[in-house]
Amino acid sequence: MLDREGFRPNVGIILLNTQNEVWWGKRVREHSWQFPQGGIKYGETPEQAMFRELEEEIGLKAEHVKIIGRTRDWLRYEVPDHFIKRDVRGHYRGQKQIWFLLRMVGRDCDVNLRLTEHPEFDAWRWHDYWVPLDVVIEFKRDVYQRALQELSRFLTRPLQNAPHHARHLRTGHGPRASTQSPPACAEPEKK
Repeated sequence: MLDREGFRPNVGIILLNTQNEVWWGKRVREHSWQFPQGGIKYGETPEQAMFRELEEEIGLKAEHVKIIGRTRDWLRYEVPDHFIKRDVRGHYRGQKQIWFLLRMVGRDCDVNLRLTEHPEFDAWRWHDYWVPLDVVIEFKRDVYQRALQELSRFLTRPLQNAPHHARHLRTGHGPRASTQSPPACAEPEKK
């Protein structure tokens, strides 16, 4: 589904923890990091697409997050020709995105990168809000900067008495070590 200018409607997700750190995912078998994002299907609203992508890409459901804000308008980026499949060159130019800022109300162990057969990420971590854009693929950097800038108006001080999590790489979906561990996630019931 492309608009008249050749841009595919898409959503981007910036997920915050209680310390205003952002969820940062490492793409499968790549050395690039990014926020969760994905296309809006025909008939979906941006919010519906965001919740679907959140669950597909990182295993979180609506009850694990709270919407804090979203961008006012579409943010666009063009994809260089060498990243575009030959059969859509000349029609597809890139993506236009509505970005959502979410607050995690679930636990780190609720994240599950292996929920689908084709995961987007193979590791993740919490990172300072102003992520280093040099690890983002070059053609997305400007949109990331604009989304972070626009959504920064919704930031509040880190929540009082919230556990501060150590920043280190995690894979899969288990609990991570931290200086103060959040309650462990229960094992799924066996049927």
